[in-house]
Amino acid sequence: MPAKIRLQRHGKKGRPFFHIVVADSRAPRDGRFIERIGSYNPISNPATIDLNIEKATEWIMNGAQPTDTTRAILSYKGVLYRVHLNNGVKKGALTQEQADAKFTAWMEANTNKIENKKSHLASEKSKSATSRLAAETKANEARAEARKLKEAEALLAETPAEETSEAPAEDAASEDAPAEA
Repeated sequence: MPAKIRLQRHGKKGRPFFHIVVADSRAPRDGRFIERIGSYNPISNPATIDLNIEKATEWIMNGAQPTDTTRAILSYKGVLYRVHLNNGVKKGALTQEQADAKFTAWMEANTNKIENKKSHLASEKSKSATSRLAAETKANEARAEARKLKEAEALLAETPAEETSEAPAEDAASEDAPAEA
């Protein structure tokens, strides 16, 4: 029975969520499986991967073949590096303590890289929100200024019309006054 490590799709249309499973290669994609070793959510940024590294390493050491996407996920989480180190221990190239130290150092570096990406995404999000707020404030101020100018023009347009209608009446009254005297 050739075993495969592959993704089993769950979730609704347009919102996939995957289980990482070990299954018989002859079984259907979403069908029967031997063991569930993790989950993968590609919707979140960065993608959320929950994986039992020990189980995945054990299955690969026993001959399970990962699919292409699963191979990338396992590589990202360090499972393939751990298998590589374990093969070095088997051959006598290093001791188990050295292999564990190398793997721990790699995991810390990888964790720092992921945390840096998350903080960068959060700062970019807050920066874009701040810039949108500033642009919106500027646009609101421009609209308010335009409204004030329009109101002032309307007020100015009304004022001369009243003055012109009043001015001839005063002129007529002043012209009439000397004529009566």
